[in-house]
Amino acid sequence: MPVQSSVSGSGSSPSQALTTQSDGKSFEQLLSECLQKGVLFEDPDFPAQDSSLFYSQSVPVNFEWKRPKEVCSNPEFIVGDANRTDICQGQLGDCWLLAAIASLTLKKDTLARVVPHDQDFGRRYAGIFRFQFWKHNKWLEIVIDDRLPTVRNQLVMLHSASNNEFWSALLEKAYAKMHGSYEALKGGTTMEAMEDFTGGVGEHYDNKAPPNDLFTIMKKALDRGSMMGCSINITSSAESEAKTSTGLVKGHAYSITGLEEVEYQGRKVRLVRIRNPWGQVEWNGPWSDDSGEWKYVDRADKNRLLQNADDGEFWMEFEDFKRNYDTTEICNMTPDALDDNTKRHWEVSLFEGSWIRGATAGGCRNFIDTFWTNPQFQLQLIDADDEDDTCSVVIALMQKNRRRLRKEGLDLETIGFAVYDAPDDMDQVGKDFFRYHPSKARSRTYINTREISERFTLPPGKYLLVPTTFQPHHEADFLVRIFSEKKADALSVSSPPMPTAPEEETDEEKYLRKLFEQLAGSVRHIITTNTPLKEIQFDHVSLHTCHSIINLMDVDNTGMIEFQEFKVFWEKMKKWIMLFLSFDTDRSGKMSSYELRSALNAAGMKLNNRLLALIGLRFADDKYDIDFDDYLTCIVRLENMFRTSPKTKPRQKPESRFLMLSMNV
Repeated sequence: MPVQSSVSGSGSSPSQALTTQSDGKSFEQLLSECLQKGVLFEDPDFPAQDSSLFYSQSVPVNFEWKRPKEVCSNPEFIVGDANRTDICQGQLGDCWLLAAIASLTLKKDTLARVVPHDQDFGRRYAGIFRFQFWKHNKWLEIVIDDRLPTVRNQLVMLHSASNNEFWSALLEKAYAKMHGSYEALKGGTTMEAMEDFTGGVGEHYDNKAPPNDLFTIMKKALDRGSMMGCSINITSSAESEAKTSTGLVKGHAYSITGLEEVEYQGRKVRLVRIRNPWGQVEWNGPWSDDSGEWKYVDRADKNRLLQNADDGEFWMEFEDFKRNYDTTEICNMTPDALDDNTKRHWEVSLFEGSWIRGATAGGCRNFIDTFWTNPQFQLQLIDADDEDDTCSVVIALMQKNRRRLRKEGLDLETIGFAVYDAPDDMDQVGKDFFRYHPSKARSRTYINTREISERFTLPPGKYLLVPTTFQPHHEADFLVRIFSEKKADALSVSSPPMPTAPEEETDEEKYLRKLFEQLAGSVRHIITTNTPLKEIQFDHVSLHTCHSIINLMDVDNTGMIEFQEFKVFWEKMKKWIMLFLSFDTDRSGKMSSYELRSALNAAGMKLNNRLLALIGLRFADDKYDIDFDDYLTCIVRLENMFRTSPKTKPRQKPESRFLMLSMNV
């Protein structure tokens, strides 16, 4: 069911991380049990089996799962201080994850939250470790055992340069568990992992067409405590991780660890510090470790900036950086991820929702007939930025759980969003609004990535945000996050009011009485043989529909419809028939589930997305079509659902009442 909500902040705090074990036990409970029994923990949720490694293939390698004490004699969780040289890539194609971990080590407070440091192989060792990750606005506690895949007693996945240090290898395993397997980590962006470590929201910049102030943006990002990465695009799989003549690697994720300006031969030079997560293979051009440029830099600056070692980290001039790297990624941090010394904080709001076929999966604006049925959200920007008359806002749309769903054949959907000036009436905006009003802002493209984000500068005012998949009928859950310089009011478009009481019927008593008496009260026969229905292609009205009509109109509880009761129904019936004919434009005897929504609106039944999703599931066929009999059943039961006097208001939610009435035959 679609869920739409608006909250401030970034969800549950790390100190309130949710337990994820299938048995509901926390890390502390599991640790205590193991210590009491004198056994080492074995994780039933992520067993030491091939299924935890791969889901789509079998590898002709005999993996042995070993604990650190079986790999070396003196294992340590962290040797000295966790730093970016502790991360060396293994046999898995997850350099994007390693680059994010390298950036994470530069933020000690954030690292200590993701990797709690109060863990070791000492007296309270029980083969169990814990990590914390952000996922869909919640912090999760991921518990693992410490059995790691090895070949010939060597770790085959992520590992530290020190053969007795294991925090990074265990972190990778916990991240793999969250996503279902190690294989699920193949391919990704540094930004994805950065967000999962911080709860932040990402931005992507094209270095070949950057904003003029990109260096300033990056410098301010570091001042805000942001994490950053960069990469070189590839044009074919053959180029993946191919090394260039300058020592850079294509299709490989790097982390940006510093920005500086130095005096060089009488001019200011802007420098970027970059790290290769392999821990080796460095840039060999200007400003590299052994380049001559450093001879002309002030000795104090040189000693402060340059560590001449083959550690995978190097400096580049900013112009060389833009020429050689194609993409820069910045992860903006939520306020709770920053310390009190950070100069500036973002304000954060969010929404959650779902695209459900036949109800709220309307597709992009190319599909104007269904676009308006997508979830809609209101954003009000009140105060302009300091020293400006506009508002800076970053809007990010994330689809949920797609990495875990890969093994079921469900990969990333192609997603995007549009922003409109909001009309005064903030009920669900209909098709005509979008037909005649252009968007105020929108995502630059629709793309099959986990999250798409854009930075906008908008004047204060009210806006309507519409997140969509590219094609209609494609289902997914999503999260929308809005980062703004100043606090913004954000809420889902309020559910329309319940329908009002039906209008008074018109008087056709003479004709109706004669017809009613001739057919001896047979509702089914009266409806089926009614003249207007001859324009609709259908066989007959089912007994289920007739039962629903009786339930609706039998106000005196006799189990039968009297003439006065039937007269009221007849007026309703005429309107419902005309509505069906209006929306069944091809006279096929069917309308789509999206057209049904419009018909119900025209009938005065403005329903929330939960009810519309239920209707689609209950009445639409596999082509999202609804025939006349089901249309009539639906509209009669909706009338029945809301037929409540002020003194007898239903205790159930409308969704529950509709479901009960739908099951009633």
